[in-house]
Amino acid sequence: MFPLHREREQPIFSTRAHVFQIDPATKRNWIPASKHAVTVSFFYDANRHAYRIISVGGTKAIINSTISHNMTFTKTSQKFGQWADSRANTVYGLGFATEQQLHQFAERFKEVREAARLAREKSQDKMELSNAALSIAAPQGSWLKTSAWVEVVSVSVCFSSICEMNLESELFTLQDSNAKLVAALHEANANVEQWKKQLAAYQEETERLRDQVKIYAAFKLCAMWQVQENQQYKNKSSEIRILQSKRSNFHELEQEREEAIHRLQELEMRNVELERRVQNTEQNLASALEDRERAENEVQRVIQILDVKLFDLNDLRQSLVKLISK
Repeated sequence: MFPLHREREQPIFSTRAHVFQIDPATKRNWIPASKHAVTVSFFYDANRHAYRIISVGGTKAIINSTISHNMTFTKTSQKFGQWADSRANTVYGLGFATEQQLHQFAERFKEVREAARLAREKSQDKMELSNAALSIAAPQGSWLKTSAWVEVVSVSVCFSSICEMNLESELFTLQDSNAKLVAALHEANANVEQWKKQLAAYQEETERLRDQVKIYAAFKLCAMWQVQENQQYKNKSSEIRILQSKRSNFHELEQEREEAIHRLQELEMRNVELERRVQNTEQNLASALEDRERAENEVQRVIQILDVKLFDLNDLRQSLVKLISK
């Protein structure tokens, strides 16, 4: 029985929206008919040439509105629209996520209303003849019961179709989430390789800094030797001054003194230059050691964060795989 009605009435357009109904007491306030966005579908009955808007929340049909030629869908804001159903004695309201969804629903409503008008004009004469024949052939009460039974079966079939579409949408969402998680894992693995390369680069930089420390130590040792040599030259200068007092030849002593003073000045200049280079090297070494320590700390912190994220991603992926397998 259901497959016959399923072939007769099929969905032609579906969207998702929050459903509201007008408060029957105040006729002003909106009462939410769904806690979250639900599927709202246009159905076409090929045998009756009728169009309906149906939405199911849980096990209850929250919208069952047959579209007539005199209905109007009104946009009241950028994402909200409404229409009145005199048969259901209520006003339905739909809140959409985007303005584009509202525009698509409004355009489809106009198309369906126009199609309902044309179908009504074409079948008006046939309907009058059919009603006359039904009034003669069968009691009116029996016809009303049959019509009510067909309406209930149609709602049940529509509910089944909407449930299948909801399940397919949820399955697609889960598959999409799983694909995104797999892509995230691949990206995380790629980041791990990149961080490993960075760690190797930091280790290489550390080795280079260690070599610089060794060079600095040798340079400092050389500087100390230069200082000792300078001190020796100073002692010799003192000895020269003593010898100058003992020598009889004043000019020779003066020439030797000038040469000694010149050498002493050169040594002092070399000593100042060496001290300056030592200070610069010490500053560079201290800065390099601080940079290396910061780099090592940052690498360790990144590795710890990555381990946590990889664990969370693997745990979430296993949960999703179990959920899909169920």
